[in-house]
Amino acid sequence: MSAAGRLHAPSAPVPALVLATADAAEQVETRAKARAFAQAFIENEFLDTGENILQHADAVALILAEIGGSVAMQAATYLVYACPHLNKPEEVIAKSFGLPLAQLAVQTNQLVHVQRLSRATESNTHGSENSQLSPQLQTENVRKMLLAFSRDLRVVMLRLASRLQTLRHFAASKLPVPQSLARESLQVFAPLANRLGIWQIKWEMEDLSFRFLEPATYQSIAKLLDEKRVQREHYILTLRERLQKELAQQGIAAQVDGRPKHIYSIVRKMRGKSLAFERVFDIRALRVVVPSVADCYQVLSWVHEHFSPIAQEFDDYIAKPKANGYQSLHTVVRDVDDGPIEVQIRTQAMHAHAEHGVAAHWAYKEAGAKGYGGVSADSAYDTKIAVLRQLLAWERDLSGAAQDQAPGSALFDDRIYVLTPDAAVVELPQGATAIDFAYTVHTNLGHRCRGAKVDGAMVPLNTPLANGQTVEITAAKEGGPSRDWLNPELGYLASPRARAKVRAWFNAQISAETTARGREAVEKFLQRLGRTAIRLEELASQLGFKSADGLFEVVGKDEYSLRNIEVLLNPPEPEPEPDAYFQKKFKGASPRKSPSGVLVVGVDSLLTQLSRCCKPAPPDVISGFVTRGKGVSIHRQDCSNYRQLAARHAERVIEVRWAERQGPEAPVYPVDVAVEAFDRQGLLRDISEVFSKEKMNVIGVQTQSVKGTAWMTFTVEISDAVVLNKVLGSVKAVKGVRAARRR
Repeated sequence: MSAAGRLHAPSAPVPALVLATADAAEQVETRAKARAFAQAFIENEFLDTGENILQHADAVALILAEIGGSVAMQAATYLVYACPHLNKPEEVIAKSFGLPLAQLAVQTNQLVHVQRLSRATESNTHGSENSQLSPQLQTENVRKMLLAFSRDLRVVMLRLASRLQTLRHFAASKLPVPQSLARESLQVFAPLANRLGIWQIKWEMEDLSFRFLEPATYQSIAKLLDEKRVQREHYILTLRERLQKELAQQGIAAQVDGRPKHIYSIVRKMRGKSLAFERVFDIRALRVVVPSVADCYQVLSWVHEHFSPIAQEFDDYIAKPKANGYQSLHTVVRDVDDGPIEVQIRTQAMHAHAEHGVAAHWAYKEAGAKGYGGVSADSAYDTKIAVLRQLLAWERDLSGAAQDQAPGSALFDDRIYVLTPDAAVVELPQGATAIDFAYTVHTNLGHRCRGAKVDGAMVPLNTPLANGQTVEITAAKEGGPSRDWLNPELGYLASPRARAKVRAWFNAQISAETTARGREAVEKFLQRLGRTAIRLEELASQLGFKSADGLFEVVGKDEYSLRNIEVLLNPPEPEPEPDAYFQKKFKGASPRKSPSGVLVVGVDSLLTQLSRCCKPAPPDVISGFVTRGKGVSIHRQDCSNYRQLAARHAERVIEVRWAERQGPEAPVYPVDVAVEAFDRQGLLRDISEVFSKEKMNVIGVQTQSVKGTAWMTFTVEISDAVVLNKVLGSVKAVKGVRAARRR
């Protein structure tokens, strides 16, 4: 072919292996670059444990590599410890390594800092490392791990690997181990590794933690294991070779190995089942790894044919996987010497998951939208949700354990965790709805919430949410909440915080309406008095209010008489001291009847009137006040207007009491009844029917509706206020009525 032909010929596709090799080389270069970047900062630095930071980071990167962690995660191991030495770590690291790796390093460093503060707080609180870790501190640890997880899944893996290396360092250096660190490793980190299915970290972390917490017990079990170790290993080797040979004859390419003996699992089984060491069945154990699921059951058949199975010790985790995705066949059989042997049978894929768990799934973070290693971005997102559910299940495990130790003290029964559309975790109370979720994210989003999708499907706003669900809110551009949200029977809100925010919104709306109405009334009244130039703030202060809005609010509620303003601005002329005749006439006279039904001390036919500000009625406690030209004004003694008048002119207060009249001659008295209710059609009719049934004459009605709430004032005639209490109870029973009281 000519040079020109070669020039224009289509280029051959680059083999996938070549691309993969190039990517791998680039990732290894990134790890080396990250180590070199951090080395200048951490080479001569040491952790609180006394371990050199660079050596610690090297060991953590190796642990991550062994369990299948991505090279980017290994690079982040070094950058985490460089963060405290940088003024703007995310910005500086992003320039050299990209924003995703910078965010991973910064978030992991933040979690390291939080955990350090937590341990310091625990030490100060308990004063001794020998104190037991309280359930509250366990809860805080769990919450912190969930917080880290909500930002980036890989943070959890970095912390697990780092903690394992810390335990290894203490084991190798023979240094004394802080008991709080060992307990936290056993009670928090190991269960987390278990839930994520990373057995390789789980078992080693449990054994090391137990070794530090109970060294005597650990050594005794280790000694029992070593006593017949040579004999046991020879037997296992012989059995392994026999099994592998016979399976090969049946065409099954099986990998048979002795399973490691984990001291902590042995002790836990001995204590949990009250067994002696000799009765623990997994002292001698084999693991068989085969190509397919069918091969698993074929191997199981062979084992049961050649040995005597113990029926109650068989578990099929292939048909019914564990909650964290673990799959395997477990069986215990007896050999010719009647000794127990545990056999685990699984496929290669099951074995990889059992050893490394979800570690490989973190690779999607570096893959972007196109996916990684054949895993699409959507599948990676599903994986993230699945891991969250494992963390939530782990959380429930801790809750159940705590409740076993202290019944009735479940730590997590009242909480759930759901996801935002971008996979951030939101903590909510049990029974929370999408509206609770919206208010937790942002108050304004809660006010504007109009619909919700849960796991992609539209649901009613009062649908209770469950752990691990993804919630997306549909919001209006503007607007406010519905009154129905506050109705407990409709179940829209479970969070006290969200309910408080809804009430605050409505209170603000009502307060604004009332204040505006009061301002308008005050300004019109001042116009009639010709005093429009007066400053409203000064006027309010002179009347005893902290602000003008305080005055407007009580006026808008009809709880304050505008007459008080007139009295302040146009004070009456000083009244001469009452002469001796007036004092004698009123002081020593006998009570006389008045047409109003009030007994007063004074002359016959003394003019009396019931005040309109408080509208007294029997059996209210009353007092009289002598007015100019209008006789005696009758007030309830708890009337604010009366208290102000009596304070200014105590000499004009006069004793009065109700006359005892019954039957047709008994007078009637007008009183005001205030009603607050959810506005609806037919509400006024239903309340009026209550007064009609009680044979009460309604002589006036005022109604106002504000944002779905009806405010009503009924003026009714009664002969006795005691009767009114019964009527108010009937009014409160009307559908929609929230409150009914006498004003």
